[in-house]
Amino acid sequence: MIEQTVEIPTKAGAVTTFIVHPERNAPHPLILFFMDAPAIREELRDMARRLASAGYYVMLPNLYYRRGVMELADLPALPEAQARERMFDLMGSLTIPLVMDDTDALLDFADRDPAASPGAAGAVGYCMSGQYAINAAASHPERIAAAASIYGVQLVTDQADSPHLAARKARAELYFGCAEVDRWAPLEMVEALDQSVRSNKLNAEVELYAGVEHGFAFPQRAAYDREAAERHWERLFALFRRRLS
Repeated sequence: MIEQTVEIPTKAGAVTTFIVHPERNAPHPLILFFMDAPAIREELRDMARRLASAGYYVMLPNLYYRRGVMELADLPALPEAQARERMFDLMGSLTIPLVMDDTDALLDFADRDPAASPGAAGAVGYCMSGQYAINAAASHPERIAAAASIYGVQLVTDQADSPHLAARKARAELYFGCAEVDRWAPLEMVEALDQSVRSNKLNAEVELYAGVEHGFAFPQRAAYDREAAERHWERLFALFRRRLS
């Protein structure tokens, strides 16, 4: 595997991005991997490596670069409540338009890297970034052929770029993996999303992971559930294999 961390120019500066892909048989289909609220960490890099091991060029950008934050573990220690408040402040500093600007820059960089295929690409986002993966597919329907939101938040809102509306603009196959126990995406929101997908006959699936909590796919989280996590990997690999081959 080849790994590198690069500074990719954006409208707002430069987004530090972890890139990993196989050493041989380039070019590889691109997958944009959008981080969750606790930011870049080795846990996410390992997940990027797992995706790359299946033959993909994976980009994991630090979405908090505008605030000068890379890893929360590098920040001054705070009591738990204050640390959580700091994390939510960072999360609140992001908007879908800002992340779509970053997505443009990521795609431009990949287009100039011979290790990345110029063809169909994928996107996946966890937690706060599920909405970003879906909107990336809506913003780049000619390029993003598969997108997944894993226990994504704000799935159905009254905003024009709400994921349930953005999904209608995408040409990609979409996958929404939702936890049954999730205060950030309660069942009524998941049901409204599923109804929107079905009524608009979208090429999308909303799957409820029964009995598990938000964060079930992250091995370092208390909510980690091995069976559900492995199922989510099965779904992702099948999705990307179908659409990015």
